[in-house]
Amino acid sequence: MLAIDGGEKIRKIPFPRRHLLGEEEKQAAVSLFDQAIESGNAFGYGGPEEQAYEQEFAEYMGGGYADLVNSGTSALYTALGALELDVAGEVIVPVISDHGGVMPVALLNQVPVPADTQPGSYNIGPKQIEAVLTPHTRAIVVAHISGEPVDMDPVLELARQRGIPVVEDCAQAHGATHTGRLVGTMGTAGIFSTMSGKHHATAAQGGVVFTQDEDLYWRIKRFSDRCKPFNTDATSNLRAGLNLNGNDLSAAVGRVQLRKLPAITQKRQQVAHGIREGIAHLQAISVGWQVPNTESVYWFMRIHVDASRLTADKNKVAAAISAEGIPLSVYYGRIISDTTWFRERNVFGASDYPWGLEEYKGDRNAQFPCPNAVEARETHFALRIHEGWGEQEVEDTAKAFEKIEHAYLK
Repeated sequence: MLAIDGGEKIRKIPFPRRHLLGEEEKQAAVSLFDQAIESGNAFGYGGPEEQAYEQEFAEYMGGGYADLVNSGTSALYTALGALELDVAGEVIVPVISDHGGVMPVALLNQVPVPADTQPGSYNIGPKQIEAVLTPHTRAIVVAHISGEPVDMDPVLELARQRGIPVVEDCAQAHGATHTGRLVGTMGTAGIFSTMSGKHHATAAQGGVVFTQDEDLYWRIKRFSDRCKPFNTDATSNLRAGLNLNGNDLSAAVGRVQLRKLPAITQKRQQVAHGIREGIAHLQAISVGWQVPNTESVYWFMRIHVDASRLTADKNKVAAAISAEGIPLSVYYGRIISDTTWFRERNVFGASDYPWGLEEYKGDRNAQFPCPNAVEARETHFALRIHEGWGEQEVEDTAKAFEKIEHAYLK
């Protein structure tokens, strides 16, 4: 009998906690406090720890330039702000994303234009991007949702043909690769969230902007710190901007975390591959399709349910698996174009800016049906794995999937 119907659970004990932070991070923080106490000088931002973290992050990415900021949302805001896009244009955005991966577009007076996902994926697709390109497109934001890389080469070719910058949102994809290239290194800039739920963290919150373009790096550095005139001859701030800085305490924790990142991503991949192998024989439940020649880092595992082979829909299957003691979310994210702030254009008070700007020459009443994204949400659930899982967790998960499929298989 299934656990959801009153039977015995497959997993009778809780899954292990992640234990992301440990003694090494604690000691890094304590050391910084000790230095401040001994010297009498409070630590701040832009100091030795932050500079070291930024250098080490750039080295991890294979070379380039990094700027630590205070969140992933701030990282996207900074990257787009540094591009100095003319206002009242359009920026193509993923339709399935965190709101922080889209809102900065509107806050910079650009109209966000959602592109549908690639069929069978949560990720924005190249053909779907092409379908919403217009003469008003100023930039493209792609998000590597759940740690799965977007199909980047055709996206980059579209952008190259039109001279449009591409910003990679790697918030959920630290260390993921596309044809051997790290995500975040292929576009004009890459942005990362380093909050405590991500693959590596700069304590509670944080974000990084990465680029291989030195000129863009200095524009990033200026924009994230109230547009101070870094690396210029100017004597005052160059533009209006916000204080989006990271800080030395976050960086001290982040430096320890960054050293752990390769092992963290490797273990997540090991767990995911074990689950993939454990359920490979199933007919209706499988790991979601991924772009060939890519390697995900599995912020979560996207699990596909073929309800046509079952007597239950995806929601019922997910609920039954959850009842067996397996951690999952029935849905991931929202369709951005269906959310209140987007539909009601709640960005700048009672105005409908940026859509209502006189300078905007695009379709103010455009609709964004995204059938692929809707289908992806209805046919997948999110399995919440992490690097703390071991063989028993992999085995229990595969057993639960098999038990549920066997119960509901036609």
